[in-house]
Amino acid sequence: MSDPLAPLVGGVTGIGSVPGTDPREAAATVVGELEVPFLPELPDRGIGADMIGRGAGLLVDIGFDVSTTGYRIGVPDGRVARLTADYLERDLDAFEEAYEVARRRGGGLVKAQVAGPLTLGAGLELPNGHRVARDRGAMRDVAASLAEGLIRHVADLRRRLGADVVLQLDEPSLWSVVHGTVPALTKLDPVRAVPAPEAAEILASVVEAVDAPVLLHLCGPIDWDVVRRVPVDGALLDATRLTAADYEGFGELAESRTVVGLGLAPATPAPRRRSPADLAAPAIRLYDEVGLPRRDLTRATVTPVCGSPGSPGIRPILDACKEIRAVLAEASAE
Repeated sequence: MSDPLAPLVGGVTGIGSVPGTDPREAAATVVGELEVPFLPELPDRGIGADMIGRGAGLLVDIGFDVSTTGYRIGVPDGRVARLTADYLERDLDAFEEAYEVARRRGGGLVKAQVAGPLTLGAGLELPNGHRVARDRGAMRDVAASLAEGLIRHVADLRRRLGADVVLQLDEPSLWSVVHGTVPALTKLDPVRAVPAPEAAEILASVVEAVDAPVLLHLCGPIDWDVVRRVPVDGALLDATRLTAADYEGFGELAESRTVVGLGLAPATPAPRRRSPADLAAPAIRLYDEVGLPRRDLTRATVTPVCGSPGSPGIRPILDACKEIRAVLAEASAE
């Protein structure tokens, strides 16, 4: 097991996005509640604060602004680029302050997250209005630019906190890119599917460039052929959505990677509160049906099923994660 990742193994963390608009409040909460805090994202602030906007803001030497239909790259930096940079700086300042107040500076593990190159390819527009995923050369340019931005981002976090950093690449659009379902500018000019080996190569180019452990976050349909080809240290998954079609891929992941993240806590309020045992049940059933020993549940990292910008607060969700972890620990002894 890689020592820097040890606090995540059998631990609890969040996915990234949290409700609210106050970065200091969000940072104080995650630093105070979690052994492995994450740099909060606050998409409720609006344009420039969402996952794609933050990812665009980390690109190096690729200008961007907004069009009538989304974020557009390859244009001079506009107002939204400056706004995105300001949001990130304020988030980093608030996180650094919370880490200092908690007397954690100089140690520990923190998690940062950003949209991966495939999801940016699906979400960003070229100057002509087409999605980046339509142009393989542009996809590779975005991946290279993102890698450079993430190298700087990770170094900045280490400098500010004196902590180890694990990077999470959010890839909710991985399936769409590989299976040719990225929305096109017109129906007559569809975005062609990117074959799994090529998609994995693009993703791996970012993973291998960053001097930090890397996790994938996969909250949509999963193409395991891509996942198994990418040298990540683990993945965070919505365990409530996995089906029998995912069992082989999940089993390979659980047996070969350090971090296995199980998204189990609801990210938004349910009509009625479910017990920790009910929330943990999908994970126990998953391990039984895949044929993994229950004792391995103690090594799983418990998270919300996805980001939680629509929730009234992040603290109850993190509390639910801790309660689920306790249930999994009990089940592992059976």
